[in-house]
Amino acid sequence: MTIVSYLSEIIIPFVIVFVIGYGIVEKKNVYDIFIKGAKNGVKIVIKLFPTLLAIFLAINMLRNSGVIDFIINFVKPILNILNIPVEIMPLALLRPISGTASMAVATDIIKASGVDSKIGLIAATIMGATETTFYTIALYTSSIKVKKIRFALVASLIADVVGMATAIIIFNYM
Repeated sequence: MTIVSYLSEIIIPFVIVFVIGYGIVEKKNVYDIFIKGAKNGVKIVIKLFPTLLAIFLAINMLRNSGVIDFIINFVKPILNILNIPVEIMPLALLRPISGTASMAVATDIIKASGVDSKIGLIAATIMGATETTFYTIALYTSSIKVKKIRFALVASLIADVVGMATAIIIFNYM
C-alpha cells in the first residue's frame, strides 16, 4: 500500500514537469497554451451551467417531494411477487438520474444492511453496472448541441435496466 501512496503523491508533479518539458522540447509557449485552454474550459463550464443547474434542481425536487416513496409503495406488491428487495428501489430509481444521490442511497443501504448482505451486494453491483444516464446524456449532448437523443436514451436506459435486473437475479439465486 505504501508504493501506491508514494506513486499517487508523485504522479501529478511528474505529469506537470513532463508537459512543461515536452513543450520546451517542441519549442511551444506552454504558458500561453495553458491560458488558452483555461479560457476554453471556462467557456465550456459557462455553457454547461444551465444544464447542470436544471438537473440538480430536478433531483432535489424529486428526492424532497416524496415521489420516490409514492412510487415504491405503489409497486411494492409487484416487487414482492418478483422477489425484488424493496430497499434497493430508491437506488434503482435515482441511479439513472444522479450519481451523487445514488451514491448516498447506496451508502445508506450498505450501512443499514451490511457489506456482505444480499441487499448490500445488489446495491454495489447496481452502482458498478449502471450509469447516470440522464446526467451523462444531458451533459454531453448539450455541449455539442445535439437535440435528438431518443435512441441514445432508450439504449442507455435498457442497459441500466439489464444491469439492475442482472444484479437482482444473480444475488437472489446464488
